[in-house]
Formats: sequence, structure tokens, C-alpha cells
Amino acid sequence: MVDHFDISLTISPDLPHWPGSPRIELSRRRDMDQGDPVNDSTLVCGMHTGTHVDAPLHFLADGADVTHLSLDALIGPAVVAALPDVDVITDGDLESLNLPIDTRRLLLRTRNSEAWRRGDREFHTDFVALTVEAAQWVVARGIRLIGVDYLSVQIFQGDPQTHIALLQAGVVIVEGLNLAEVAPGPYELICLPLKLAGAEGAPARAVLRKASG
Repeated sequence: MVDHFDISLTISPDLPHWPGSPRIELSRRRDMDQGDPVNDSTLVCGMHTGTHVDAPLHFLADGADVTHLSLDALIGPAVVAALPDVDVITDGDLESLNLPIDTRRLLLRTRNSEAWRRGDREFHTDFVALTVEAAQWVVARGIRLIGVDYLSVQIFQGDPQTHIALLQAGVVIVEGLNLAEVAPGPYELICLPLKLAGAEGAPARAVLRKASG
């Protein structure tokens, strides 16, 4: 029985990237097959590559960078909820989940995760994301962390107030999760972004552990 789920995307040149962001470059700087004494690689990518966390600085000029995100928000009990049949996540959709009143970390599994299961290499503009009203619902419910299964919590070319409403309220945004193999229910989340000074976001490793009891 699996007790831990790695819900992070594997960073490689094949991973879809946001239009306009740099392509992922992972290359060997020194290579033992070429006679070097060690293998030593270089990674070039954007801060919002694969599974990543947004800090307030991403949309707020005076916002905190990723080094100031609370570990208490990034680690703790979480609920995975499924919305398989929606093309956009509204406040009504979130209300219909009937979440436990004490939910503070919410991860949303949609049809997006099937793209990761298939190993899609192309970026899809029709991914499922939150409306502004849904973001406001998250804030009003006192949720501290919201996780989505594509590269943005906001609809493609949609209203930036989705991000802004969350970040102004101190909600941590985790994007690019792969929830294809995760059943809805309670879990323990461990999500650790790279500690990059001055960065508005950072790639992260995110893991779920089945809740005890």
C-alpha cells in the first residue's frame, strides 16, 4: 500500500512551460563518459517551472519574496478535492465540495491532471483554473494554501485579480501539481520551495502522506 505520493512534476526539457518563459535546459557541464572525473550539470529555467510556489512578490510590487513564505502554511493537513467535470472553477463549485470547516490547505484535482498522466509535452491554454470569485471564496474560508494541477491558478489570459486576491490575503499558491494518482480525501502535505533570495516564486518538491486515523 502506498503511503506517500510525490505530486511534483519531473523537471526536464520535455515539460510544458508557460508561453514566453524560457525553455528548460538541463545539460552536463562535466561528463564522466567524456573523461571528466565527475558528472556536473547545469539547469536553466524560469522560477515558475513545473511544480512551483508563488510568493506575494509575483503580483504585488511590495510583496514578500519566496524566502518569507511560512513553513506552517506549506506543511500540514490538506484536503484533496476533485472537480473532474468543470472547465473553470467557480465559488459555487468550491462551495459544493462541502469541505471540512477546518480545511486550511486545499488541493484541487481537475482534468488537468490527466494531461500529466498522458505525458503531454505541449502547453494547453484551456486548462482549468479559478475565477476571481473562487479566489475570494478561498480567502473568505480562511484557507492558507491553495494548490492547482496546472501551471497557473488563474485562467489563461484571465483576470489577474485571481492571483492578487489570494496573495494580498497571504494565501500560498502552489501551481503545477500532478494529482492524477491521488484519490480525494485528507492528507498531510509537505511542500518545500527552493529558498531563493529576492525571487517571486520557486520550483518546489511537493509530497502527500496519507492522513493517520
